[in-house]
Amino acid sequence: MDKFKAVESFISVATRGSLTAAANAEGVAPAIMGRRLDALEEHLGVKLLVRTTRRISLTHEGSAFMEDCQRLLVDFANAEASVSAGGVKASGHLRITAPAGFGRRHVAPLVPMFRELHTDVTISLNLSDRVVDLAGEGFDCAVRVGDMPDSSLVSVRLADNRRLCVATPTYLRQHGTPAHPQDLSKFACLTLSADASQTRGWAFKVPKGDDFELIHLKPGGPLNCSDGQVLHDWCLAGYGIAWRSIWEVEAEIASGALVPVLEDFAAPANGIYAVFPQRKHLPLRVRLWIDFLKFHYSQAGFWKGTW
Repeated sequence: MDKFKAVESFISVATRGSLTAAANAEGVAPAIMGRRLDALEEHLGVKLLVRTTRRISLTHEGSAFMEDCQRLLVDFANAEASVSAGGVKASGHLRITAPAGFGRRHVAPLVPMFRELHTDVTISLNLSDRVVDLAGEGFDCAVRVGDMPDSSLVSVRLADNRRLCVATPTYLRQHGTPAHPQDLSKFACLTLSADASQTRGWAFKVPKGDDFELIHLKPGGPLNCSDGQVLHDWCLAGYGIAWRSIWEVEAEIASGALVPVLEDFAAPANGIYAVFPQRKHLPLRVRLWIDFLKFHYSQAGFWKGTW
């Protein structure tokens, strides 16, 4: 049995609700369609369709199988188009959203590059630190940083994101270097203000017996701000120690402008994700955008500003 052809025939019959209509659409006899369905059900060992002289309906197993098969056929069509020299071109309007700080640095520069590759696609980029309702507000894809909550959304991990304590070499020469996270109470720490979203504080991995445990600290200091970019600027100016994402400081670490501290206690990485409402019938432009992000984010030089 040609499984692929049998699956296509099953979906055609199920969506049209008629063996004859599906056979006419394919240009074959209804008996051939019937034999394909019989062979598929025998192979799977379940009944997919209830067929009577008046109507055709899906069984419970048939309904679940059809949903999976439709997704697989769409994925196959997209894969086929992406490698075909005369394949389908991505087109239409792509609406994407990202956190403001991350989006300015690591999404916005890629948007015109993607547009140059796919000239039939138009793009809207929304930068916002609120959690956007993708389906409700009509967005195709979001880039999100951090641990993903349980959700009906589909997520693809694009890269790892670590958070580190950093300071300028001058600050560390003048004030010393903390040896343990608890030592941060003796230093000027540049922290998000209470009305910002970082409710649990700075995360560290500390030894506990033969293993490690994750702790959260809320160090203080003479300066705090609700905007992460301001904290970053203050840190570069030498006003204290900041706890920042690697995507924000890796270029400065590479250049020597900032020095990581307490690296041995750095918490495990969380992720940078592409998120979209559902996988079935994913437009080609969205899939290509996600692949584009994944490719660039996998380049070490991208985060260091040397790509």
